[in-house]
Amino acid sequence: MTSRRLLLGSLTAGLLTVAGLAAVAQEVPPLATLPPVPVPADNPMTPEKVELGRQLFWDGRLSGNGAMACSVCHLPELGWGTATPISFGYPGTEHWRNSQTILNSAYYNKLFWEGNVTSLEAQARAAAGGGVAGNGDGSMMEMRLRFVPEYVEAFREVFGTDWPKISQAWQAISAYQRTIVTDPEQVPFDRYLAGDESALSDSALRGKDLFEGQAGCIACHNGALASDQGFYALGVPSAPQFEDDPLFQITLRWELYQKGMPEALYREGGDDLGLFHVTKRPEDKGRFRTPSLRELRWTEPYMHNGVFETLEEVVAFYNEGGGAGNTVLSPLDLDDQQQADLVAFLEALSMDEPLLQDPPELPQTQNWAEFPNEQN
Repeated sequence: MTSRRLLLGSLTAGLLTVAGLAAVAQEVPPLATLPPVPVPADNPMTPEKVELGRQLFWDGRLSGNGAMACSVCHLPELGWGTATPISFGYPGTEHWRNSQTILNSAYYNKLFWEGNVTSLEAQARAAAGGGVAGNGDGSMMEMRLRFVPEYVEAFREVFGTDWPKISQAWQAISAYQRTIVTDPEQVPFDRYLAGDESALSDSALRGKDLFEGQAGCIACHNGALASDQGFYALGVPSAPQFEDDPLFQITLRWELYQKGMPEALYREGGDDLGLFHVTKRPEDKGRFRTPSLRELRWTEPYMHNGVFETLEEVVAFYNEGGGAGNTVLSPLDLDDQQQADLVAFLEALSMDEPLLQDPPELPQTQNWAEFPNEQN
């Protein structure tokens, strides 16, 4: 344990050579198949709660304008994201970060790229109320739910309350999200771990050796989630949108301002500062949470600002030792074939087919005067 802490400390403190990455890789948890989804004691899952959450996930009434449902930024056919570099912004704004997939989000202990919330329930509330996301007011969203008889009945059945409460909506959505997870039987790597030696191609097997050895990827992408959930500054290039589009520039400055940045910093509007927005520690500038490598085939583009469209670009970036401001990586010196093998292994961490779901039919808002007498 002591040697592992020392190695991980050196990883976060400065650049590591290829040999150093390989040493760290020997001390971290191995890749593994995902365990059962962790469920918080204060939000147990039931089929009825999951079904209610499924409806609410697609319901635009949980937003400012009544149209920005969770699903707008997390569409199943787009890898449960947007497939755009930057997520969709609330009408009249632009967003400022890539929309992370909700696939396997149930396994994270920190949500959002800067890890500023620690539960799916808190994430749902923050996204629905975020100024460049859902922009919804909690009391208004709650009142909308109370004007839908089917929701009144469903909340009463699931939560035992007379009327829907907005906090319960976030619980239901979170319960639903805990069902959006990888099926290990559909993942080549998980089938390989289960004993099917033919599940990985020769190229993917070579990539696995690189991942766990020379390339040192497992130093940060380890365990069942293929993420240590740590925060690192890799020098990811800035998103070009913030150079070219006034709405993006407004968003960036507003985000810097409302996250407590000094006037000189937000007026400059340089770039997203990641973990620094939470801790205000200078050494955390540019650090972002390690994303899971599962389901990469279906969740492009990549990085916190979607600046890389393909896995080949991502691997090339790491092979070059990161970008300006990187505090972790050094060049890997992989040749073209080795980079291709690494991509083949990364793709083998995804299901054979994307996880798709059709949107539910949503209940209608009703005139209060027409409500059933027992609800009026």
